[in-house]
Amino acid sequence: MSSESDLRLVGVGASPYTRKLRAALRFRRLPFRFLVIGGKEANALPERPLPLIPYIVLPAADGEPLTAMSDTTPILNHLEETYAERRLRPSDPALNLIDLLLEDYGDEWLSKCMFHYRWSYAADTKKASAYLPYGRAMQITREQGEQAERAFASRQISRIGVVGSNPVTAPIIESSWRRFLEVFDEHIQNQPYLLGQRPGAGDFAAYGQMTMLVITDPTPGQVAMEVSPRAYAWTERLEDVSGLDVSDADWVDLSDPPATLRSLLCEVGRVYAPFMIGNANAVARGAKQVECEVDGQRWVQEAFVYQAKCLGWLRKAYVALDEAARGRVDPLLRGTGCEILFAPL
Repeated sequence: MSSESDLRLVGVGASPYTRKLRAALRFRRLPFRFLVIGGKEANALPERPLPLIPYIVLPAADGEPLTAMSDTTPILNHLEETYAERRLRPSDPALNLIDLLLEDYGDEWLSKCMFHYRWSYAADTKKASAYLPYGRAMQITREQGEQAERAFASRQISRIGVVGSNPVTAPIIESSWRRFLEVFDEHIQNQPYLLGQRPGAGDFAAYGQMTMLVITDPTPGQVAMEVSPRAYAWTERLEDVSGLDVSDADWVDLSDPPATLRSLLCEVGRVYAPFMIGNANAVARGAKQVECEVDGQRWVQEAFVYQAKCLGWLRKAYVALDEAARGRVDPLLRGTGCEILFAPL
């Protein structure tokens, strides 16, 4: 494949979702060019459909960039349909549902952990706001960088309520981060990736957030080093696993899954599942605020329409399962708390 027909991935290295998609493209060995948003190369491409990063620009048949796509989950789905080699998602529909669930947990819950620590703790805020402006504009002066640092920190701190970080929810978020690391550490001792001997979309979703939570930001990183130094090594490794040879035999056997997979799903069901149901109910009522119980404690935040859409995608995937596939999914989910995601709202 010539370079003219390469995918273009546009984003910035400090974005967890950019890291997620870039690592997934590397694993799939798809030819792509990474462009920093705001640069002349990126500005010459078609406009993105949503004001989000990352986004990709798909090549047309004649090799010229044509269509831009935003949102990492739909992007990965499109790439699965377009490129046959080294597909990321399991071909088994039952296992694919579990992978979709873990991907959404990474994207929509671990992101709460990342945003909370980064913009609630002074040391984390200072570090992130100091370097992030240079990620898009490397040649700005130090004075411009310091001005951008103050503006960026102010803007991000004002938005922490949108992702659910506030004095009521903070203890829930921080406890969940520590528990995730404990479960993750034990699980990865059994197998190198969340669903077996090869990574799925769930791995890359977790990886994207963990590049910040484990490696970059000091407060959650200190927790990670206390609980699971293995998580640091795993996150570094996921940056580029293009050299890994994989086959369908590398996926976990759902008829005999490791106990630690169930433990991981129990953590997902403990925090992510009740929030997603509470949020979906709030959105359905037209309420501006979510008020529900997460981990036995009160949870309050702004309602988030996009996360209601994410739940809809998960439920659609479950409804599409045939009886045999549900017969393998349901026993694994039963009692984890995740089963409420697929019950009638």
